[in-house]
Amino acid sequence: MSDLPETTAAPPVRSSWISLSSNSGAMDAYLALPPAGSGPGLLLLQEIFGVNRHIRAVAEQYALDGFVVLAPDLFWRSTRRVDLGYVGADREQALKLMQALDPGAALKDLQASLAALRARPEVNDIVGALGFCMGGRLAYNAAALPGVDAAVAYYGGGIQNQLDLAPRIACPLQFHFAGLDEHIPPSAVDAVREALVEGDTEIHVYPEARHGFNCWDRAAYHAPSAALAHGRSLSFLAQLF
Repeated sequence: MSDLPETTAAPPVRSSWISLSSNSGAMDAYLALPPAGSGPGLLLLQEIFGVNRHIRAVAEQYALDGFVVLAPDLFWRSTRRVDLGYVGADREQALKLMQALDPGAALKDLQASLAALRARPEVNDIVGALGFCMGGRLAYNAAALPGVDAAVAYYGGGIQNQLDLAPRIACPLQFHFAGLDEHIPPSAVDAVREALVEGDTEIHVYPEARHGFNCWDRAAYHAPSAALAHGRSLSFLAQLF
């Protein structure tokens, strides 16, 4: 038996819900601070399932990697702090929330969140965006906004329908697509590749992965693809330091 006294170490990442000011009220967001206390900002954009336990864990994962991470609650106008699972009634509710989300309001929330993140004293004046599924499409949208220094989109559905934004994107952009995605066909990936061929863009396709492969709470989770994508994302985002 050890004679050393028991100690309670502080957690390496400090996380909490905070309130942000938007154009139409107070919006919640999940904030995760890195062990160093400061670093580049990373706007983390949710799937249709809300800022649920997976997104909060991803926020803490990237905070451990050195980022000041902010995950805004994009469904706040309908239901605050949505925390849904991926099947059954939860999935049905998530689809309804996505369908009710006003694109114009979501864009304003992105802008408000970016401004709030950049204004935080822990952020070193550089901000990136990263998102999954619906959030992947929004990360692509964010890349067209002033003040975003890099963006990463995981299996963002519908990006092929918003390629008119491509000429407005002035920051490096990275995409992660699943080769077996039942929602995003290869033709959509090809359209994105063709539209952004002249930009500072990386496109990665994971042949054995399905939609949602990064989420360990989903049946589609594919650990080899998730690990490879995370490493590529970190290498890509390292330019923010």
